[in-house]
Formats: sequence, structure tokens, C-alpha cells
Amino acid sequence: MFELSGYFGLFLAAFAAATLLPAQSEAVLVGLLLSESFSPWMLLGVATFGNVLGSLANWLIGRYIERLRGKRWFPVSEKQLDKAQRAYHRYGCWSLLLSWVPIIGDPLTVVAGTLREPLWSFLLLVTLAKGGRYLLLAGVTLGWF
Repeated sequence: MFELSGYFGLFLAAFAAATLLPAQSEAVLVGLLLSESFSPWMLLGVATFGNVLGSLANWLIGRYIERLRGKRWFPVSEKQLDKAQRAYHRYGCWSLLLSWVPIIGDPLTVVAGTLREPLWSFLLLVTLAKGGRYLLLAGVTLGWF
């Protein structure tokens, strides 16, 4: 039961960290890796899956938030949204390889949704970025590299 709750906790932390909520999952992953009670590859899979799913939630928000643009209570100004969209257009879908970067990564996944980035390319690039980050973190933690 302890093992299952560890994986579930990591999944929740990774999911929350990929959304616009202020959270982080790296410390949870490192702690579980150092405990040596869990399969490192399973931890990497769970963390990546949770983080990509959280980014997918952002993408879905972006797909449907455009309808609310212009409302007084809308959390982002027209100017900010236009600036984000211009930057995304400038660098294209490859900018999703930065979706793991704190502060800019989560809004980037929302903008990808508003600009109708195809789901297949979104998932491919975000999975590579987030999975690569966790692999590097695990490799450094466990001395693989």
C-alpha cells in the first residue's frame, strides 16, 4: 500500500506542477528515488505521465478560453495575450520543448491550446521535454551520468 501511495503522490505532484497552480514535483521525485523503495523507471513514467497530463489540461483550457477573451474579469489582458501569441508564432511549436521551464512553461502550454496546436505534436514535444527533464534529474540523483 505504501508503494502505491508513493506513486500516486508523485502523480498528483507532477500533475499540479504542470498546471498554472504553484507546485513543484522535482523534490518529490528525488525523495522517492533516494528512498530506494520504488522502481526508478516506474517513477519516471508516473512523473512524466502526470506532468504531461497536467500540460494537456492547460492545452484544453487554452482551446476553450478564447471565448472568454474580452470579459472584464478575464485574467490576462488583451495586450499580454497578443504578446504571448506573437512569441509562440515566432518560435512555433518547437517552443514547446521549453514547456518544462519554470514560469514560462505552463503559460506556453495554454497558448499552444489557444493557437490550436495539433494534439499529436503538442503531446510529442511536451512528452519529450518533460520526460527528458525527469530523466536528467533521475540520472543526476542516481549517478547514471
